[in-house]
Amino acid sequence: MRKRFRLNILFVLLLPLISQSQTQHPYKKTGALGVHFTLHDFKSGTILKNEGLSELLIDGQYKKVGDMGPGLAVSFTKGLTDNLDYMARFGLGFVAYPLSNKPTVKTGSKALTEADVSLNFKLTSDKYWVSPFLSAGVGASQWSGYWGAYSPMGAGLQVNMWNETFAFIQAQYRLSLTSNTSNHLFYSIGFAGTILQKKEVPPPPPPAIPTIAPKDTDGDGIIDAEDACPTVPGLAQYKGCPDTDKDNIPDNEDKCPTVPGTAKYNGCPVPDSDNDGINDEEDECPTVAGLARYKGCPIPDRDKDGINDEEDRCPDIPGVAENGGCPVIEKSRFDGSKVIFATGSATLTSAGKRELDKGIKIVKEEYPNVNINIEGHTDNTGTNEFNQKLSLRRAESVKKYLISKGIDASRLTTTGVGEEHPIEDNKTARGRAQNRRVVFRVSQ
Repeated sequence: MRKRFRLNILFVLLLPLISQSQTQHPYKKTGALGVHFTLHDFKSGTILKNEGLSELLIDGQYKKVGDMGPGLAVSFTKGLTDNLDYMARFGLGFVAYPLSNKPTVKTGSKALTEADVSLNFKLTSDKYWVSPFLSAGVGASQWSGYWGAYSPMGAGLQVNMWNETFAFIQAQYRLSLTSNTSNHLFYSIGFAGTILQKKEVPPPPPPAIPTIAPKDTDGDGIIDAEDACPTVPGLAQYKGCPDTDKDNIPDNEDKCPTVPGTAKYNGCPVPDSDNDGINDEEDECPTVAGLARYKGCPIPDRDKDGINDEEDRCPDIPGVAENGGCPVIEKSRFDGSKVIFATGSATLTSAGKRELDKGIKIVKEEYPNVNINIEGHTDNTGTNEFNQKLSLRRAESVKKYLISKGIDASRLTTTGVGEEHPIEDNKTARGRAQNRRVVFRVSQ
């Protein structure tokens, strides 16, 4: 699997070289050779991998330069387009390389050789003196006879100095691709200069031969002899007259020259009495603000519960906003927190069945067409994984009981919530009993 992954990365990196188009790129690098000072930071990389970014930055566990392994590298960088460079780098360092898969190997400082290729995706071209970039690639390393592969990914800053001479500052996270490599941070700073033929700068155009231009008083590019409005800048399509509101009706014919309109209304806007953005000609409710998808009328509310149908999970049954437009059964009539179970069990207690019978009666008589999602909950006894599974079993137990009482199974769904939402303190026996419950969520 790792071998196929490495081949895929190599193919992606070589693809731009194979498929370069003939598009002209005036700011594409001609080729630059560079020298870099490098640092390998295995300690911070281990903290980042095992404990996360917050431990590294917020808690200040990042390592100092003195704890990092120094080295030197040479590079060759060539432009593929104005904003995409190809970089090949060979490095030599003296580091203590931690081999995670070989803990018995002594990790004293030894020579580390590396070679990698990457693509630098620049946010700006070499036209600008500062070019931030992101990079990704693939590389190989050898340390104390152990060969491995890694994928360098990071960000950097290219400073364009003079005559295609560049300074590079870069930081990478090197992801292990084989068992003989370790995830770590890598930093480098260096300089590179062109080694290939410099780009030719086109000569400046010859000076224009002065000519005597026809008079254009308003400077709109239309000579006075052809300009119907020679003292006011305008457009050729209107014989030199302006169209201030850009409604394709020239100002001299526009009764509302500063407000876009239509020819039918002599340049004035189409009336919109309710200011809903839908003109009266197309508005089926011209005096009441509405939406285009309802032809200018407001969003319907079929059940008249004050919650429009687009937001109402029960558009045909009056409900409350707190339950998404669906009805809520009063706690005095049915209390889901009384549908409780024995510790560690999905078996309903007698009290739980009695409370469920109340809810079943209400659903059958008052809400015969609603759907019910049954949420199972547990106390905090046991592991999270166990409680998650137990809560789903409890929801399924309630579903089975409701079906046995005549509720259609197609109206019922179940969800296991586990111990995540207690309603009482789990430190007491009473609280834990209350937390072993079910909750009904109604929808249409």
